[in-house]
Amino acid sequence: MARPGAPLLLLAAALGLCAVYYLGAGRESQSPAPAPAPRRFHLLLMFTKAARSSALQARGQAALRSLLRHARLEPGQALHLHFVSEPRSRQIAQGLLRPLLPGLPFPCQVIFHDVDVLTEQLFPVVEAMQKHFSAGSGSYYSDSIFFLSVAMHRIMPTEIERIIQVDLDLKYKTNIRELFEEFDHFLQGAVIGIAREMQPVYRHTFWQFRRENPQTKVGEPPPDGLPGFNSGVMLLNLEAMRQSQLYNQLLEPDMVRQLTEKYHFKGHLGDQDFFTMIGMEHPELFHVLHCTWNRQLCSWWREHGYSDVFDQYFRCDGQVRIYHGNCNTPIPED
Repeated sequence: MARPGAPLLLLAAALGLCAVYYLGAGRESQSPAPAPAPRRFHLLLMFTKAARSSALQARGQAALRSLLRHARLEPGQALHLHFVSEPRSRQIAQGLLRPLLPGLPFPCQVIFHDVDVLTEQLFPVVEAMQKHFSAGSGSYYSDSIFFLSVAMHRIMPTEIERIIQVDLDLKYKTNIRELFEEFDHFLQGAVIGIAREMQPVYRHTFWQFRRENPQTKVGEPPPDGLPGFNSGVMLLNLEAMRQSQLYNQLLEPDMVRQLTEKYHFKGHLGDQDFFTMIGMEHPELFHVLHCTWNRQLCSWWREHGYSDVFDQYFRCDGQVRIYHGNCNTPIPED
């Protein structure tokens, strides 16, 4: 997996944990036929600037603990945890993982990607869109990492065909393998699985387009409206993203400019804004996850001008599988 832009550091090597290797490690096989390679489930987390925030460390610890407590894999399957970090945060992540990895009932490999290397690769691809979907008015080099999911298919090794990117402020209530099974439900042409935004964020952002198009579904609540997406949980079919001519055309600066002008769009939420905007134009690119896979808890917009319609966006029926404590909202205790 040693490719430019994706240098890897295995936590297994740092800690000497045999638990992170494949089942059967350390035992010589008497069979002349080699064992089949395990099916790998790739999960990616952003973990940067952790030394500055004890709250971030606590969220990361809680997320990893709940993830690994509920995770169950079949024989021949392995979990690969990818962390995007700088050196200090990498050390902190290693410390968080040290008590969690031993004794896992399945192989788990931990891989660290250097945030500066990824940023260097991302910037040429996403520079043009940053001014439309970032805070401020410029295209700042450091902001590129917030668009990792948009162009991950361009920089990850080709042998990684599917990956799930998740936020740190999550609490898992079910087996993560069930979320990977959602890939099997993608329709033809879909490249990304993502849940709807559960606040009227984009009712607000698209205000001018909605005023000019009073019958539009853009920004309207579910089930019939298009409320936009939330990037807390994203299923990225990297191989489909690589193969999709439509998706890659939408990354071109001219296409981004045309769509932002059409929708009068100016956001500050990075990849989430980009996916929301192109989802208004090409919903066929997306597999919509049920709200229970990303049960967002933030209710900021209820108190900021949208109390009359808030519950139409916020409602989520069903047993929650992943809680998302966005905007620092407390997550219910077990």
